[in-house]
Amino acid sequence: MAEFSLKAEARTIKGKKVSQLRNEGKVPGTVYGPNIEPQKLAMDYRELEITLRNAGGTNVIDLDVNGSSVPVLAREVQRSVIKGDILHVDFLAPDMNKKIRADVRIQLVGQSPLVVSRKGILLTGPNSIQLEMLPSNLLNKVDVDITILENIGDTISVKDLPLREGITVINDPEEMIAKVVQPSAARAAEMEAALAAAEGEEGEATEGEGEETEDGEE
Repeated sequence: MAEFSLKAEARTIKGKKVSQLRNEGKVPGTVYGPNIEPQKLAMDYRELEITLRNAGGTNVIDLDVNGSSVPVLAREVQRSVIKGDILHVDFLAPDMNKKIRADVRIQLVGQSPLVVSRKGILLTGPNSIQLEMLPSNLLNKVDVDITILENIGDTISVKDLPLREGITVINDPEEMIAKVVQPSAARAAEMEAALAAAEGEEGEATEGEGEETEDGEE
């Protein structure tokens, strides 16, 4: 059973008449999939809003249509441009035995000790990655612990992500997710120090050559 559930009822009202449903606090929608006939729905606005907020588009929802349950994913949510109200929702009833692809967001967890101490800065890669998995294995997000980035140059790549067995990453395994690099100020200071050291060595060498010349003249 899915973590999220939503009740719906079959509807016959369609076209311009759906405004009547919205006036009653309901939202029109549709459910479709490879193993079911498309069906028009009507759902309570508040219940739908809460479910979509919590489940997003990457969590399976048990959709109860007139007492018959079907696992679905929210695929397209139409909203009012002005108010942002939900106007219509399309649900996909996937084949639960076939893998699907989904873009799953990346959430960085914790802080790098170097960044906290201002000895390094954090570079980040994509905000989401594409995964292939069974609908029952769908993830809402992938947590990435960046506290392990303890040294300059430490990197977390796609291949390092902690994913369950049965989940395939479509992105390039070498793609960078997070990396700690040296701050520009620190790099500039190092360059200045190296330049000063080089100038000092050059000055000492020049001075030494002058002394040898003077000794020769005496």
